[in-house]
Amino acid sequence: MGPDAHIAQADWDTSKAKEKLLRDIDLWSHSKRIEKISQLTKAFEKKMDVAIGDPASSLLDAASPDTWPALTNLLEHEVGVATLGLKDAIQDFEPTEEEMSSMLEELTAYGRGIVEKKAREEAGQVIIRMKDRFTSVFGHEADNMPRVWGEEHDVRAITRDARVAAVKLLAVLAAVRLKPKGTSSDVIEASLLTAIGEPHESLQRTLSRKLSVTNTTSNSNPASGDSQVLAASTWPGIPPSDTLLTPVQCKTLWRQFQNETEYTISQALAAQDAAKRGKSWLPPPWAICAIVVLGFNEFMALLRNPLYIAILFVLYLFTKALWVQLDITQEFQHGFLPGVLSISSKLLPTLMNLLKKLADEGQKIGMEAGSASNHTSAPKGNKVGNRDVQLNDMAADSMSESRFGNGDHMKGNLRQRQPVKHS
Repeated sequence: MGPDAHIAQADWDTSKAKEKLLRDIDLWSHSKRIEKISQLTKAFEKKMDVAIGDPASSLLDAASPDTWPALTNLLEHEVGVATLGLKDAIQDFEPTEEEMSSMLEELTAYGRGIVEKKAREEAGQVIIRMKDRFTSVFGHEADNMPRVWGEEHDVRAITRDARVAAVKLLAVLAAVRLKPKGTSSDVIEASLLTAIGEPHESLQRTLSRKLSVTNTTSNSNPASGDSQVLAASTWPGIPPSDTLLTPVQCKTLWRQFQNETEYTISQALAAQDAAKRGKSWLPPPWAICAIVVLGFNEFMALLRNPLYIAILFVLYLFTKALWVQLDITQEFQHGFLPGVLSISSKLLPTLMNLLKKLADEGQKIGMEAGSASNHTSAPKGNKVGNRDVQLNDMAADSMSESRFGNGDHMKGNLRQRQPVKHS
């Protein structure tokens, strides 16, 4: 670029124009620089949305005791990856240390905001999550198979385990706890567990220690400490900004949860009672005594008429066969009314089938008896026939012998009648 034009006759001052031009150029370049850095920052924030959002939703949905430590590790890892990428991307813009630290703080805050947003969404439907967790533990065995309530199940213990699982889920979603490694755990779970009975000893000690630190004048009794915690508006050691559900809200949610799960527990108890009654088919002892006393006359009548005993025995065998064919024990395991309906629908076909089988068996036995009698009578007939033949042969032989014997006698007589020739 050549030197500036100069006119000797004109006394113009161009310094102001140059300064204005330089300021405009600086402003434009600065705005473009900020725009490019903002675009790069937003690009990395979108990547963090995908990298943190879905895993955070999955972890909060599981709501295990390691949920918040896992979310803390996830957030630190993804923020570190985004920070390194952003540093490499804006290296050509020569950012200052203040700008770099500010951008890194913005990325960290943005990642934390993603986790908090997902946590608030899950906390908004916590009662549904609690009932799902309760149903999963209460209605399934350890191998995740549906539980069929029987006499061997302890409904109270299973109910307690299911409620503990629901309370632990509530404790996970009660507050945001993105804490650095090495910090002590909160007392939310310990406080809520006392709502259903005795908490774990380690959690109880944690609760007592936290309460002694936060309130030196409070009572050291765990029950009184729990009542104080659940009556407060914030959790001990949790900032109000990180609180998703206050202790009062948690107490209200727990009462609602108990009311909505009572029907499930009563159904399980009813199913267990039905299973117990289904296994014991004998009447109560008082009924057995009444049968013995009131049935004495009938018993004596059976002794006087033994034919009745034979008839009753036949009826017993028939009823036992019908019982086995209908599988009445299995039918009544699902309840009285379903068992009656199922047996009534199968009674007539089973009865006809049983009578048909009895008729076929009787006919088969009759045919076998007839064939056996034929086999035993056939040799006797052959012996009689052979004997007749032998008798006929003997008669014929005797007649022929008599005939031939008479001829020899006649020849002897002729020989006697012939004159003797004298020499």
